[in-house]
Amino acid sequence: MRTYLEPSWEAGRDLIRRSLSGEVVMLNLLRLRPIADYTATPELAPEQPISGAEAFDRYVAHTRPHLEASGGSLLFLAEGGPLLIGPETERWDRVMLVRQKSVQDFIAFASNPDYLAGIGHRTAAVEDSRLLPLVSRPVEA
Repeated sequence: MRTYLEPSWEAGRDLIRRSLSGEVVMLNLLRLRPIADYTATPELAPEQPISGAEAFDRYVAHTRPHLEASGGSLLFLAEGGPLLIGPETERWDRVMLVRQKSVQDFIAFASNPDYLAGIGHRTAAVEDSRLLPLVSRPVEA
């Protein structure tokens, strides 16, 4: 089974080419590891093993100040589980909605070295993920 942890170069290029204007909300679907894997960033590893959920909480705590300083906000964070509609074997442990003023502000936030210093918590926590940029549209009456 293929997993997705980071956007590809092509996906980033295509996001910019969409020329989205205004606010963008990022829908994050996250499947967490039972035990966090800090192999890639041992300097961030706690003394004792922790769950993927605990590592993801550390990622959120590290990220929020950088997100808010960039003009973004965490709109929604929730526990997930098995789907009501969809494959019976598919589950998403966490769902998160992150708002940013624009795609350009999102890219600036995501490339901030201070933010990136803690991204190892996300890498340790996440087994698989999906990220869907959303743009609001008017609702007809």
